[in-house]
Amino acid sequence: MADEFNQDEAAAQGENPEAAASAENQDFSPSDPIDAELADLVDATGPISKEAELLADLQRLQAEFVNYKVRVERDRDVSRNAAIAEVLRSLLPALDDLSRAEAHGDLDGSPFAAVVAKLRASGEKFGLKTFAAKGDKFDPEIHEALIQTPSADVTENTVADVVEAGYLVGDRLLRAAKVAVFIPAEG
Repeated sequence: MADEFNQDEAAAQGENPEAAASAENQDFSPSDPIDAELADLVDATGPISKEAELLADLQRLQAEFVNYKVRVERDRDVSRNAAIAEVLRSLLPALDDLSRAEAHGDLDGSPFAAVVAKLRASGEKFGLKTFAAKGDKFDPEIHEALIQTPSADVTENTVADVVEAGYLVGDRLLRAAKVAVFIPAEG
């Protein structure tokens, strides 16, 4: 046993070439049937060439980079749209005040009417849309009911009056419309 250990140690140090050859054969003799099948498969197909390995690595890296670019572009669009929505949301109280002044008649013939038109056009440029009008069907997902009044004239919940208009940016709800609602009268 000690003699075998000394031969293996000598083979590892390169002192005995015959012992080194026998030690290598011992290491690569497949004892497991799966290892034997794998060795037969490698012998039949040959080892994978260095060029093929490099090509596979390059293709994998290229695919990862393309996926990264797509993900970054998507994240950039989401961040951009969120920033636009926040800026527009901060302008909503001013737009509400301007709408009330316009409804009251304070902007008629005033140079400030041009400023209001420009502000609304700027909002529309970024996809800001106003919704809610008298007579619309009440939708609790986009309307906030402040007052409910029974009415014999309606068969379904209907917007009676708009207190504050609702706003959308694209399909995203910025603010629900605050409305008074006619509900069907009982009896």
